[in-house]
Order: sequence, then structure tokens, then C-alpha cells
Amino acid sequence: MSDLAVSFAPDWVSPPGDTILDLIEEKEWTQDELATRLGVSAKLVNQLIKGKAALSQDTALKLERVLGSTAAFWISREALYREQLSRAESKAKLGQWTSWLDCLPLKELMSSGAIEKCRIVEKNKPGLVEQCLKFFGVASPDEWTDHYSGMQVAFRRSREDQSDIAAISSWLRMGEIEAEQFSGPKYDRDKFEKALIEIRSLTTKSPKDFEPRMRSLFTDAGVAFVLVPAIPRSHVSGVARWLNPHRPLIQMSLYGKTNDKFWFTLFHESAHILLHANEKKSVYLDDPSKRNNEDPKEIEANDWAGNFMIPKQYSHALAGLKTRDAVQIFARQIGVHPGIVVGRLQHDGLIEVSWMNDLKQSFRFAETN
Repeated sequence: MSDLAVSFAPDWVSPPGDTILDLIEEKEWTQDELATRLGVSAKLVNQLIKGKAALSQDTALKLERVLGSTAAFWISREALYREQLSRAESKAKLGQWTSWLDCLPLKELMSSGAIEKCRIVEKNKPGLVEQCLKFFGVASPDEWTDHYSGMQVAFRRSREDQSDIAAISSWLRMGEIEAEQFSGPKYDRDKFEKALIEIRSLTTKSPKDFEPRMRSLFTDAGVAFVLVPAIPRSHVSGVARWLNPHRPLIQMSLYGKTNDKFWFTLFHESAHILLHANEKKSVYLDDPSKRNNEDPKEIEANDWAGNFMIPKQYSHALAGLKTRDAVQIFARQIGVHPGIVVGRLQHDGLIEVSWMNDLKQSFRFAETN
């Protein structure tokens, strides 16, 4: 792992006055003579040379006539100088903000490609602060705190330990960036409901077969769907939220996902979009391994997902599924993957959690949009 690579940013800051001074020295003029030729005060010339006065458009035109080059050159020289000054001031602030990095999941952000990989040592920290600010799209750690502390009010958690705001906000931001590439139509509830019916039938297929079709169905319904690498400290593997009034987002990771958990999470998040669209400011943070949440909306989403995968009219048969063959026959009858049936049996306590796991499927397809 190398040191942080940065673009060329010199420590020195050169005002347009340096160029002015070089030119009048070549001509063997004094500052007073230049002032006379420009029709300005000697004080202004001295301030220009020292970078204490800003070079105006009018002065740039005068310099064009007296010293040559173009007004555009002088204005550009002034703009570059002011930018250099701002960057120098910003660099000093970055060094003061390095403690902010202590709360961020830097290694996970690096491994996901969200920020550049480097050693987390003192000399690299100001550059890391700059990268993280750009990643979150904020001007300073204060704005980051204001924004995500405000967003925290909208979090609806499925487990109590979803309290690491830095980890959660990092994972959410990764999803936002992926979703920015979405160019589908506005959300259409009817199309979304029809899409979910077809997606349920895709549960019997492998990821390479179902993933392209599933993405296409979501896109046509106006739902952004992204897979983002997990950040363990967030304790979140799925989220449903609205990016704006017309664009719902379902974001998932594949962290520890067997197909029963993947499909349950997918349909659980879909339930939030369908059932709770009147609360577009809510951010539903979910972990399907923790289903004992007392939030009525989480219970409602759980019930909807469970009944969607295995309809109520078939639930009476679950208690009799004690063999692999029985599970496979039942799964074929209702049109879902047998791993989904096994997951339901385990969750309901009808079989041991160690039984029939070979009927489940682990997902490892690429976590990209």
C-alpha cells in the first residue's frame, strides 16, 4: 500500500505581482514609473506586487497595454493566485480536522474503492480528510455532522446496535453515489407490484440468470436497486428509502448472504416501498438476522415478505416438511427456491437451524450497479 497520491500542489503561493515585478525589472522601471504609466497610485502598484490588492478587470486591461500579454492572462493569473491562497488555507484546516477520521470506517471505504488506498499515517491524514469530504459531498466535518445527525432522526432501525452513524452514513453514501447513475423513469407502483411477482419466480434461478432480469424489472418500475459492499460496523444489510418524491432506492449488501436471507431482505425492503410510501423521509435500516423488532412497520414488512414468498394458504403445510425431498417438492409446487423454504422452517422453529442448509445457495455475484 503506497502513500496517498495527490495532484501537484506547491507550498508557495505566487501573486500576479511577481510577474509584474519581473517585467518592470527587465524594463528597469521603478514602481512609481509603472504607476504613472498605468494611471494608478504608487500604493496600489505596491499592493498588487505584494498580493495585498486584488487585480481588477480594469487594471488587467491597463497591464495589457503597458506590460503586454492579454487582459485574460492577467485575470487568469489573479484567479490562480486566489485559488492557491484558498487551497493553502484549506490545507491548514485539513490538518486540524484529522481527528474526524478516527470515527470513519477508512479501511472499508478504501477496500470498496470509495477513497484511495493508502497508509493511515499522520502525513497522509490531511489528504484522507479531503477525500472523505469529497466522498460525503460536504465542505467540512461540521457539515457532515449536521447532515447525518439530521438524517439520523429519519433512521428506523431493526436492531438496537445500529448506532454507528459514521459506518451507517458511509454505507448509505456509497448507495447514493451508485444510485446517481440511475436513469430510469419515475416510480410506478403498478409496474413495481407486477415486477415483484416476476422477481419471485426468479428465485429458482442462479444469480447470473436472475440478476440482469431483476435489475431490468426494477428499472422499468422506476426503482433504483444497488448492491454495495457491506460495512460490518453499520449492522445493516438492507435499506429502503426515497431519494426524492419520485425515486425509491433499495440498497443491499451480500454480506453473509445465503439466498433465503437475500430474498427475504429484498422483499422486506420492497414492502417498505409499497406499504410505507407516505413516509418518504424515513430511512429503513434492516438486518434480516434480527427479526424480533417491535416497530409496527418492521413487523408489517416482515409479514408481507414472508407471506409473499410463501403465501398464507400454503403455510399450514410447513410443519409437515421434515425431509429434503418433501421440502423440494413443496418448493416446486409454490414456485420458489427450496432454500427459501428451509429458511422459513428454521425461522419458525419447525426444524433445527443446522438442518438442510445444503439446500440453500450462497450468492457471490459482483456488487456493482
